Amino acid sequence: MKKTTVFQNGLIWFGAGVSLAEILTGTYFAPLGMGRGLAAILLGHVIGCAMMYLAGLIGGRTGRSAMETVKMSFGQRGGMLFAFLNVLQLVGWTAIMIYDGALAVGGIFTVGHWVWCLVIGGLILLWIAVGITNLGLLNKIAMTALLALTLVLCGVIFSGGALRTVPGDAMSFGAAVELAVAMPLSWLPLISDYTREAEKPARATAVSVAVYGLVSCWMYVIGMGAAIYTGESDIARIMVKAGLGIAALVILILSTVTTTFLDAWSAGISAESLSKKLSGKWVAMAVTVVGIAGAILFPMDDITNFLYLIGSVFAPMIAIQIADFFWLGRDRFGVDADGRNLAIWLAGFLLYRGLMYTDLPVGYTLADMVLTAALCLAADRLLPRR
Repeated sequence: MKKTTVFQNGLIWFGAGVSLAEILTGTYFAPLGMGRGLAAILLGHVIGCAMMYLAGLIGGRTGRSAMETVKMSFGQRGGMLFAFLNVLQLVGWTAIMIYDGALAVGGIFTVGHWVWCLVIGGLILLWIAVGITNLGLLNKIAMTALLALTLVLCGVIFSGGALRTVPGDAMSFGAAVELAVAMPLSWLPLISDYTREAEKPARATAVSVAVYGLVSCWMYVIGMGAAIYTGESDIARIMVKAGLGIAALVILILSTVTTTFLDAWSAGISAESLSKKLSGKWVAMAVTVVGIAGAILFPMDDITNFLYLIGSVFAPMIAIQIADFFWLGRDRFGVDADGRNLAIWLAGFLLYRGLMYTDLPVGYTLADMVLTAALCLAADRLLPRR
């Protein structure tokens, strides 16, 4: 298997971070004001990216894909449960990203929502056909264009308006932190799919998470700044007012393609964990086609509940993996299913859903992961395995 360089990993995760979904999520922080909103974004990303780094390091050190590393804690059949759930959430993400991208582009060039869904989906299929290790020059050109155009967008937002109070009910600081944690958390079941192929796994993981974390914070701030400084949460409309035209089209389409490509590609890799007979590339293409159909047929304007559902499933999962790998040094890859860890995961899932009704200053994902990991360690101490 061809190995990826540290630089290639950085490019991959730069593309993942430049996301319309993250900009749109950033607009929700505006009622908090720039100071408190920025603090919540930074704190949330520190928490989420720390977990993302540990998840990526497991894959980098073992050379296993994300869902194969899950089998180290939950056994073969237990791992297949999470692989199936991961494929489902990635199909959902693929549809949501295509929908958001087409909706934004449609605000600039009104030729029909379904047309832009097909255009964006077609480009994602092209990225998949080229493959993660062969993107090379194509990826460099795309990332350079995104960097330049996103800087222009920042200039438009932060130099053309005055600071204002945004009307609306401000969420609590803890809820804002949770919304900032949600995006890096959504990459937990994916990151090992890319760090496992790195020439220098530890360094590639650190660079991947650092690049993603910084760029993701930047996207959140763009969304929040757009709402605060221009009074407008529709990024496409801001671009039109600024006269960006074709540049806006390039930003919206490329950012959607480079992020959604990772979702579809990882869905294929996760499917291989379900059956060795499945081809990851062909599954990724099928997921993209389903995502195109979903984006055309169904409305997908509010994704907050979807983000929280992902968190409730995968936060306790990775907490158990971290406890097993870094503290207990345990590998259950060879067993059929680890009933105890599955029971602990269920407890963590229910705990997460319960904590959603509390208001903690650091959000409830961190609390859930700490308590789930502690439960895992306590179970090992009280009921040691033979």
